[in-house]
Amino acid sequence: MKVQIALAGAMLVATALPALAETDYFIVQGPDHHCQVVDQRPVEKDMTIVGPNGVTYHSRTEATTAMKTVKVCE
Repeated sequence: MKVQIALAGAMLVATALPALAETDYFIVQGPDHHCQVVDQRPVEKDMTIVGPNGVTYHSRTEATTAMKTVKVCE
């Protein structure tokens, strides 16, 4: 019984850890010259990271605020 509880606890921790990992946010510009914040590095050729020197942001709010200062996005 104790082994089953320990195993269930270990499985719960193993599935919860990836959700707690930090997500990076990027400011990207698409072919329509519209800027947006995304949570994955763009792999398509028509999406370009426009943040200063490829900077990554640790929260969506931080990236949205920074997007207002990027000249290309105005």
